[in-house]
Amino acid sequence: MQAVDTLITNGIVLTMDQNGRIIDNGSVAIKDSKIVWLGRAHANDHVIADAVIDAQGGIIMPGLINTHTHGPMTLFRGLADDLPLDIWLNKHIFPAEATFINKENVAIGTQLACAEMLLSGTTCFCDGYFLEDHVAQAVSKAGMRAVLGQGVIDFPAPGVPEPTQNVAEAMAFVERWHTHSPLIQPSIFCHSAYTCSAETLRAAKAAARDLGVIFQIHAAETKQEAGMIQSGQIQRPVQYLHRLGILDANTLLVHAVWVDDDDIAIIRENGAAVSHNPESNMKLASGIAPVPKYLSADIPVGLGTDGCASNNDLDLFAEMDMAAKLHKVVLLDPGTTDAYGILKMATIEGARAIGLEQQIGSLELGKQADLIVIDTHKPHLVPLYNPVSQVVYAVRGSDVRDVIVAGKMLVRDRVLNTLDWEDILGRVSALQAEIAAFSNQPAAISR
Repeated sequence: MQAVDTLITNGIVLTMDQNGRIIDNGSVAIKDSKIVWLGRAHANDHVIADAVIDAQGGIIMPGLINTHTHGPMTLFRGLADDLPLDIWLNKHIFPAEATFINKENVAIGTQLACAEMLLSGTTCFCDGYFLEDHVAQAVSKAGMRAVLGQGVIDFPAPGVPEPTQNVAEAMAFVERWHTHSPLIQPSIFCHSAYTCSAETLRAAKAAARDLGVIFQIHAAETKQEAGMIQSGQIQRPVQYLHRLGILDANTLLVHAVWVDDDDIAIIRENGAAVSHNPESNMKLASGIAPVPKYLSADIPVGLGTDGCASNNDLDLFAEMDMAAKLHKVVLLDPGTTDAYGILKMATIEGARAIGLEQQIGSLELGKQADLIVIDTHKPHLVPLYNPVSQVVYAVRGSDVRDVIVAGKMLVRDRVLNTLDWEDILGRVSALQAEIAAFSNQPAAISR
């Protein structure tokens, strides 16, 4: 009999493995940070556990993976809604960032993001922002897993007042965090081809290659982007990045809405991945990414929320529901983007998109114990015929009861174990008043 740290029992186990196994009345055993046993009931015949968690008939599944967000931008949630992307960025977000993004605010904004994600079942996220050291410190405090990209942009930015140092600062961040924590993978994040020159893009990608890390970039997000690229002529973003040598298996293209069949072939041939952010794309009227075509081409596609300034939440369950329905109505085909395919995008395919599929994204022996328990004893989750369908179309982030990352219980019975929610709320409340005064927004907050 095997001694383990934690046994989660009496649940429906969605493994998300290659065979799509669903284990009724199943159990998962954890030793140190890994899954060491899983199967049907009678787990006590196989393991003896220090702690036993009864899922009470709920769903046990991999933690969700958010492949694109900007954690500190929780501070700008709802700041400038219902505007086109260029006005939203240049007239509202960039000025607010220039005024309020500093080390302390990045830290508290990231803690708020981690609290929201953990309480809604996200165990890993891919971030791109500035002052990313302080993002990393907040993530470490929360105990989450993350791919964190130091932002690169050809303008003065928080923490990088001299743009000529942008790539050097990103390289230094990666070197500081490369071996700092097994839960944090550093990355380089170029904002876009219209805010970074060709020289900056080449240098940043060369640095990412040399350091062996993921390169992230917003690409083909809007119809106007081709005319905004810093090349002196109108160019399709994906083809432009390809000509610069940016695309490979360690490139994550965020949004990738305005692409044609040639672009899709280029992405496939270079092995690049896509982060699909349907709610943000819809809210900013950016368009609809051709996700069914990506999936048909076997391009890795993960699901992302984007930042809270353009979504306005980090709930991947809501994102799954939207992603599943969006293409059905566009293509007039109820069979497209089926529930299981969407769930894969939020789990194992999301892990594949950010290069972590060998570690997370499914519940399998030897993989990291990143998992969640969903309380299905809710009116909107009864009756339960198909757990996959239920997760995608009916579960809400607030239905997540327990969250484990690398074998550590970060949320138990909807209580955060690593973060002080009242402290976060108090500090964000004080900061909200300042941001509201700056942007002429209402300052009310409920406590």
